[in-house]
Amino acid sequence: MKKAKKGEWVEIEEVLLESDKRAQHLPEDTKKVPLVQWFKGYLLNEEAEIGDYVEVETLIGRNITGKLSDINPKHVHNFGEPIKELIDIGKELRKEVEELS
Repeated sequence: MKKAKKGEWVEIEEVLLESDKRAQHLPEDTKKVPLVQWFKGYLLNEEAEIGDYVEVETLIGRNITGKLSDINPKHVHNFGEPIKELIDIGKELRKEVEELS
């Protein structure tokens, strides 16, 4: 298993609320899982493996402890499938603006 070394960019997770402490008005599938927060920062421990409890320093200088969840985490974004109308709207608006000029 890969180990992170001191100073490497990592991600940790911290459980903020266990599932039994979640608000009762939440949907059932949401209430079944803990509320988790993730932080990214520089590893302060000498070395660690995924799952180890570690301390990191964030970009704004906060020191936070949590369970190591990723080493050199990627930025992964997904906004779902493209919507044809939204793709085409820019082209249509440019055409309308040209016609008004």
